[in-house]
Amino acid sequence: MSGRRRPYWLGLDWLGLTPEPERELPAAVAALRASSYASTTGRPHDLAAAEQRRVEHLILRGSRHSWLRYLCEVTELVTGVAAGTRPGDPDAALLAAEVVLDHHRMLIGLPGPGYRHTAGDRTALENAVHTLRALRTPIREGGSR
Repeated sequence: MSGRRRPYWLGLDWLGLTPEPERELPAAVAALRASSYASTTGRPHDLAAAEQRRVEHLILRGSRHSWLRYLCEVTELVTGVAAGTRPGDPDAALLAAEVVLDHHRMLIGLPGPGYRHTAGDRTALENAVHTLRALRTPIREGGSR
């Protein structure tokens, strides 16, 4: 071994993808989690603040692996709502699905196995987005007037 270390910033490329996950995921994920904690006394604002702190912690002190693990967790929340196996706000699920899906698609431009490792989540998210968008589209009854 040469004793040379890789510059620290080379391992941080995952941080520069887009700001949407940091901006939009905390509120959407908090809304999805709120339906699971309906029996608790926590207010939605408290859940959103906690989720914001979690995301900030992952960005400031986490690793690419911990970030992708968090996004996998979000994917499980979203796909559960889309499949009807867990309660949740379909609009929040759709927003979270679109943000994570965009993130995972952009991994193709980064070094490392991230894009390959998220292939299953991308497929699940694409299906969830399709399902959740269909839930938002009102079905017309009768003919047009």
